[in-house]
Amino acid sequence: MSEKSKTLRVGIIGAGLVAQTIHLPVLSLLSHLYTVVAICDVSEEIRNHCALKFHIPLSVPEPSPIFQHPDIDVVFILASDQFHEEYTIAALRAGKHVLVEKPLTLSIPAAQRMREAAAHASSSSGAKVFVAYMRRYARSFTHTFLRELRSMDRILYARVRDFPGPNGRFVGQGGAFALLPEAGTAPVTSQAGRDFGSGDALEKLLGETFAEIGEVTEERRKFCRFLGSLGSHDLPLMREALGFPERVVGVSVNDPFYSAIFEYKNAKDGTRFAVTYESGIDAVPDFDAHLAVYGERKRVMIRYDSPFVKGLPIKVTVQEVNEHGEMETREVLGSYEDAFTTELKELYECLVNGRAIKTTVEDAAMDMKLFDMMYKGWEAEKTRNGTSS
Repeated sequence: MSEKSKTLRVGIIGAGLVAQTIHLPVLSLLSHLYTVVAICDVSEEIRNHCALKFHIPLSVPEPSPIFQHPDIDVVFILASDQFHEEYTIAALRAGKHVLVEKPLTLSIPAAQRMREAAAHASSSSGAKVFVAYMRRYARSFTHTFLRELRSMDRILYARVRDFPGPNGRFVGQGGAFALLPEAGTAPVTSQAGRDFGSGDALEKLLGETFAEIGEVTEERRKFCRFLGSLGSHDLPLMREALGFPERVVGVSVNDPFYSAIFEYKNAKDGTRFAVTYESGIDAVPDFDAHLAVYGERKRVMIRYDSPFVKGLPIKVTVQEVNEHGEMETREVLGSYEDAFTTELKELYECLVNGRAIKTTVEDAAMDMKLFDMMYKGWEAEKTRNGTSS
């Protein structure tokens, strides 16, 4: 089979919400590019349900057979955040390519270990790591939004928001008919829905994350898990569009809502501007996720809808003063193709046809650096207010 017509053989680790509602349906639609060979999950009922529904020949309770399988080209790591490091490194050592869901991991030391493993694999077996930031692959972002943003002379302000509402409402009406654990029957996590093994991996990562700050309090634990779940959608989008912030001006922690102010500098003239980040979960079923940038004569906003409801396009809104001095509003739709489909088509191009990976381990490790700046900014805020724990 020629490289151009090669079908990538996939092994899935973690058969929870994201696997059942997103990746497995998309992989099925991309059957000319991918075939799923094996699936792994600790729940026998759920993994067998997925194997039957998606015609997957091998269903296993633990990941080792995935890494050792001779007919798997790429491993999709959709397990809980704390296992991303272990499984990514194991897959790379076995010579497999990796797609790992965001966040890459939760601590800076873990990200560094993954960077070293990825570098070694690249020079030895040629195995590559692709971090799954689907919003950054949407055509409305990569083509439409960034094109409009580049035409702005100077940024005055920007806002990053993610109020996704109750996921269950969207999942229940999204048509995927996922089989998930009943509440209270299994430890629920942000990605896969179940843990492989004990909680030791998570405690190690949390200890590394707050090593310079202090003990792992419940408040710090929640902040870290929140940034790993919702923050890993929005803050990487901000990084690609605006660059890395100069500093964190302030942080507010009020679980389940979190916010921050970042200071940026315009590349063209060095003038400064602020970016606010606001994110949280309530019971109102309105998915409000967007990145808005304000210039002197132009505003650009990209708005994302729930990924659990199929066919909702990502739109860009432009407001500007036209040549007649009038206020003009345009709505631009870069593509009807959903971001996950675009992402997996890009993964194929990178692994089969040699296209450079945008969302590398090195890129994703910048999230851990930004999260660390936010943790330390929050601790400094508490110290100033006399409320440090």
